[in-house]
Amino acid sequence: MPADGQPRRARTTRLARTIALASTGAAVLALPLIGATSASARTPTATTAATAATAYPDNLDGWIRESLTVMAQHGIPGSYDAIYRNVMRESSGNPAAINLWDSNAAAGTPSKGLLQVIDPTFAAYHVPGTAFNPYDPVANITAACNYAAARYGSIDNVFGAY
Repeated sequence: MPADGQPRRARTTRLARTIALASTGAAVLALPLIGATSASARTPTATTAATAATAYPDNLDGWIRESLTVMAQHGIPGSYDAIYRNVMRESSGNPAAINLWDSNAAAGTPSKGLLQVIDPTFAAYHVPGTAFNPYDPVANITAACNYAAARYGSIDNVFGAY
């Protein structure tokens, strides 16, 4: 762990996630533009390479923006402002945050990450295409927003502990 106390994310995780998202989006985008058949839609195109070049900063702004991209692909509602508001309340933007004192922790399942998700909730609401790690910022935000959508309609409707 670096001296600033923030966990360092592996570059391969971000690259793999970016490529997976890019290839999914490119196939959908390429079909109407070039009239590709289903067989040729699987072939990489220039659009795939251009989309893969999109990189998000490895900070709270980048994590939220990357999460919003994944959420849009999966139909999960939520806004930047609502995610930011809840992250600041839950963890002050620290992806390594863990709550070791509340009732969840007393029951053996502490809340973890940016949006303080417990392991069973993270597992139940994990979104494919993100890391299966509650401390991964993008996976944590996306799973928490998926949970909030199922429970409250959207993370936009969450104004306190949830």
